[in-house]
Amino acid sequence: MKAVKRMAWLSIATSLGTIALKFGAWFLTGSVSLWSDALEALVNLAAGLVALGAITLAHQPADDKHHYGHDKAEYFSSGVEGALILVAAVAIVWSASQRLLSPQPLENLGVGLFVAFLAGAMNFVTARTMLKVAQQHDSITLEADARHLLTDVWTSVGVVGGLLVVMAMPQWAILDPLMAVVVAIHILFTGFNLLRRSADGLMDTALPPEEVARAEALIAAELPAGASFHALRTRKAGSRRFLEFHLTVPGALTVAESHLLCDRIEAALEAALPRANVTIHVEPVESQEPHR
Repeated sequence: MKAVKRMAWLSIATSLGTIALKFGAWFLTGSVSLWSDALEALVNLAAGLVALGAITLAHQPADDKHHYGHDKAEYFSSGVEGALILVAAVAIVWSASQRLLSPQPLENLGVGLFVAFLAGAMNFVTARTMLKVAQQHDSITLEADARHLLTDVWTSVGVVGGLLVVMAMPQWAILDPLMAVVVAIHILFTGFNLLRRSADGLMDTALPPEEVARAEALIAAELPAGASFHALRTRKAGSRRFLEFHLTVPGALTVAESHLLCDRIEAALEAALPRANVTIHVEPVESQEPHR
């Protein structure tokens, strides 16, 4: 929890720094593509604040109103971030269209490009650090924030590349608003992807096929002769995985023996799947109509 929260604070601090740098670069040059890059930095800051709130809430323990905890708060965070990205993309396209209709000369490109490059480098280092921690703690909120920062890096690279061409060949100044449109299209895909993943989480989409197959193999490996399982259902809430299934055992097996069998299966699943919550319904194999 502490490591994830530190990364959220790092994202916010980096966003504040890059906002100052990118708006400074825009002010120096008057470039609409650099302005679009600066606008995305504002979205990064808003997303970082939302992510911090979601991470704090998601790690709150279960209470009387939320028996399963607050993990799904992470999906609201990534959904809000996706929506913010879409809003930024629309604003960028609008600004670029105005510049296409009314072209303006660019100034101080050398200094402006250096400042923009520095901001992109800050985002790259922060994003790589955040991704590593996100994978260690299986945090979709932290991963979404990190991937958003990486998107910002690649758009900054594109913007800087386009403006280098303009600096060398001023007659290609139209590249400035065109690069802004390319930036907008690129981040639109990021926004839609985050919204899709958030919807999947809120709709209790099953675990990935490879995790389901691993769970089935682990359950089967623990079953004694005459036992079987069916009706395996899975879902994920934040970093927590939920698995439930029916375990069919011979009627001669005692309650204590069945309980020990369930303990072994739960231990195997929890060791292989981080933060797994396992629910097992035991029923006798002689039952003519098992529960569904």
